[in-house]
Amino acid sequence: MKRRRVHAIATAGVAALVALALPGCTAASDEVRAPSPTAQGAAGTTTAPAAAPTPPAPSPTYALSTAPRTIPAVREHEAARGPGWKPAPDARVVVAQGDTAALSDEARLLAGELGIKYGESAAPRAGDVELSVEGAGNPESYTLTVKDGRVRINGPDEAGVFYGTRTLKQAVRASGSAPEGTVRDAPAKPQRGLNLDIARKHFTPEWIKSRLREMADLKLNQLGLHFSDDQAFRIQSDSHPEIVSTPHLTKAQVRDITALASRLHITVVPEIDSPGHLGAVLRAHPDLQLRDVNGRAVKGAVDISNPASAKLIDDLLREYRPLFPGGAWHLGADEYQALVVRDPQASFPQLARAAQQRYGPSARVQDLATGWLNDRADVVRPSGQALKAWNDGFFAGGVVGAAKDIQVEYWTGKEIGARPPLEYLREGRKLVNLNDEYLYYVLGEPNQFTYPTGRRIYEQWTPLVLRGTTPVPASYDGQILGGRLAVWADLSGAQTQDQVAAGIRMPLAALSQKVWDARTPQLPWSEFQALAGRL
Repeated sequence: MKRRRVHAIATAGVAALVALALPGCTAASDEVRAPSPTAQGAAGTTTAPAAAPTPPAPSPTYALSTAPRTIPAVREHEAARGPGWKPAPDARVVVAQGDTAALSDEARLLAGELGIKYGESAAPRAGDVELSVEGAGNPESYTLTVKDGRVRINGPDEAGVFYGTRTLKQAVRASGSAPEGTVRDAPAKPQRGLNLDIARKHFTPEWIKSRLREMADLKLNQLGLHFSDDQAFRIQSDSHPEIVSTPHLTKAQVRDITALASRLHITVVPEIDSPGHLGAVLRAHPDLQLRDVNGRAVKGAVDISNPASAKLIDDLLREYRPLFPGGAWHLGADEYQALVVRDPQASFPQLARAAQQRYGPSARVQDLATGWLNDRADVVRPSGQALKAWNDGFFAGGVVGAAKDIQVEYWTGKEIGARPPLEYLREGRKLVNLNDEYLYYVLGEPNQFTYPTGRRIYEQWTPLVLRGTTPVPASYDGQILGGRLAVWADLSGAQTQDQVAAGIRMPLAALSQKVWDARTPQLPWSEFQALAGRL
C-alpha cells in the first residue's frame, strides 16, 4: 500500500435583454366629456353606457435565469427567461425513437428519482423530459435545454446523457426546479473516482453499491478495488481457493457490483498488487516467499526469481480478467521490499543472478522487478484494458524500462525508488493523481497521515498537484488523466463502514468538483458545503 511515508458555476451566457412593450395609454382630450351614467335615447328611453373593453391579461415576465446548483458545478449555462421546469403529476421521461435500447436504464432511473412516469419512446409533450443520443465529441459531454415547459438532454454517448440526468436531478433537489436555458457540460478529466482497500477491511456488497450510487451522482466514473494484500485476499478464487480469506466477496457478488457500476457508467478497476503486498497469498505458499542472503523472510514479497511465483500470479490474473470487464487493470508494483535496502544486489544475490541471466551483466534487481511488471502487463494486455501501476514501481537508470502503455498512478514522492512527478511527465507518461498529501484517507491515521478534508481539497488541490502541495507546470495538464480519493484500511478497526462513508463524503464531493473543472470554484466553501447537504 501506498501507505507508508517518512514523515461555473459555469458562466451564464450573456443573454440580450428583451424590451417588454407595455400597452399604451392615450389621455382623453379636453373636448371629450366623460359619459354620464345614463343618456336619453331618441325615443326618450334611458340606455346604459357601453361597457369598456376588457384589457388583455399581461404576459408573465421572468428574470434572467441562473445556472443550476449542482456538484460538480456545470461548466457553461446559457441563461434565458422562462418558468423553468419542475416535475408535475402527468410529466414523463421519454426516450427518442431509436434510442430505447441505449437509454432505457437512464430514463427509468431518472423517472423513479423524480417521481414521474417512464414513457418509453412516446412522442414528447408539454412537461416531459426527453433523452436522446446525438451529436459528436466527448462521450461524457451533454447538452441540457429547458424551454417551452420541457427538458431535452442529449449527448454523443449514453454516458453524457446519464450525466445530464444527474444535473437535472440535482437541480430539482437543490431548488425544486430546473432553470430555463441551456447547459453545455463536459468533464475536464477522463478518470475521476474512488479507490477502496477491501483487502485489509471487508466492506459489504451493499456498502460498496451505496458508494457507487453516491459516485454516480457526483459524475465520478472509476472505482478501484485493492483486494489483495498482506492481511487478506478478499475475492473468491477457483484456481487458488487456498489463498482466499474469510469474509470475502463471492464472484456472484462481484458480478452484481460490476453490473450496477456499468449501469451507472462507472468502471471497476481491480488490483492484485505484486510482487509485494502478497502476504495473504504467501501464507498458503511459503515456498514462494522472498528471503535475503541470511535466510530471513521478507514480509509480503514473493521471490521473483522463482518461476512458480509468476505462474501463481498469472493464474489469478487470467482467472479474474473476465470478472472485471471494465476498461482498466491495476498491476500494483509498489513497495517491493527487495528494493528498499541499501544494496539490493548484495542482500538478494538470487535476484541479482536472475537479473543478469535474463538482461545481461549490467542488469540489477530493479531490472528484474521491471521485467516482472512488464510480464504481468503482457498477461492482461490482450483484454484491451488500460494498464496501471504505482509510481514507485517505475525505476530510472536501468537496462529495462516499464512498458510505455502503463499509466503511472502517482501517490508518493517519498518512498525509496519514487521520483518527482516531472521525471515521469518528461518521459511522456500519463499520470493519475492520488497525491497522499490530499487524497489518502488512511484508517487510524498512522505514519503521520491525517484524514483529508473536503475544504482542503476544494480550496488548495488541483490535478496538477501531484506531489506535496506544489503543482507541476500547466503545460503537462494533458498528461494528467484525473484523480481518485483513496481509502486505505491500515488500522481496519479504527472506523466502521458508516464512519468511513461519512468521513469521505465531503472529500469525495470536493474531488468531483476539481476533476470535473479544475478552475477555481465559483462558490465559497461554506456555500458548497451547504449545497452538498441539500443534495
